[in-house]
Amino acid sequence: MKSIYTCPHCGKKSFNPWKKAFAGQLNSPGKVCIECGRKCVNGKNATIFNAAYCIAVFALIVIIYLKAPDMVGTSLNWVHYYEWFINLGLLASMWLVPKLVNAFFFSLAPAIRIDAVK
Repeated sequence: MKSIYTCPHCGKKSFNPWKKAFAGQLNSPGKVCIECGRKCVNGKNATIFNAAYCIAVFALIVIIYLKAPDMVGTSLNWVHYYEWFINLGLLASMWLVPKLVNAFFFSLAPAIRIDAVK
């Protein structure tokens, strides 16, 4: 079984969870493998998870923003008072959760982005 920390180019375990978490999705420039010098990113499954999670969290933020004023007289009265803190926490989770999932669950793929030569 292939490890999620192996470089897809050279096959050596040159990535740790921290470096893999910040490798990014298919549209990012990726991280350089210290063994072969080629760039790697998290694969298609990581990109799909990131998109689905961000869309779900954004929808939840919009729902909380629109429905919180209507919850004042109900048993969910606390949502109205902590609405901004809940939304800020959800925004932070849009950044943190995909990084954690990328670090430990999805395998690396070769970077397909073509950057301009400097």
